[in-house]
Amino acid sequence: MEKMPKPPELEPVAATDECEGNDWRDCLPLLTGRLASLREIEPTDAPTLVSLLTTPEVSRFLSQPPSTVEEFRRFVEWAVAERTAGRYACFVIVPHEARQPVGLIHVRELEPRMATAEWGFAIGSRYWGAGYFMDAARQVVDFSFGRLGVHRLEARAALQNGRCNNALQKIGAVKEAVLRRALFRDGEYLDQALWTIVDEDWQRARSAWEIHVH
Repeated sequence: MEKMPKPPELEPVAATDECEGNDWRDCLPLLTGRLASLREIEPTDAPTLVSLLTTPEVSRFLSQPPSTVEEFRRFVEWAVAERTAGRYACFVIVPHEARQPVGLIHVRELEPRMATAEWGFAIGSRYWGAGYFMDAARQVVDFSFGRLGVHRLEARAALQNGRCNNALQKIGAVKEAVLRRALFRDGEYLDQALWTIVDEDWQRARSAWEIHVH
């Protein structure tokens, strides 16, 4: 798949964050990276995200993504309710030079109080290769361990999804296992790789990431 040109070096944008210092269950903070900011998903994001994330190349390995604007708005309502309950956090990725999101990245509880959590992401194909995933992933991993209190962060990726597996390895995740026939898509069961980051991994990697969290 064709890559987008790498964007120019950008200075992080100073964030005005009314949620700073508050419990994340009340509202998600704004996370600011080198290339993009991450904010909580909103109903107004639905049209843009549906157009970006329902294309065949993006939805191929997603598990039942919302396919209409109305379905996506219901997903946003669910995401906010789950965040209030302390079980889920969903951010959209907004490049500094743009107003609309180019994808989303989320964390969901697998064990009580987020001791173990799973994260996932999806970015519009026109923005692949531009560096937005690495920028957003570092912010969300840091947020997960630093603010959510995660001890172990898991991700699953279909073995055929080479781009996703390479990205997870690049962020520092460890491939622990192959989950056989774990994902049902388009009439067939696909094997998935299980990737993990534990808090010791995060502590070692954090200083090299040059994190900017607001």
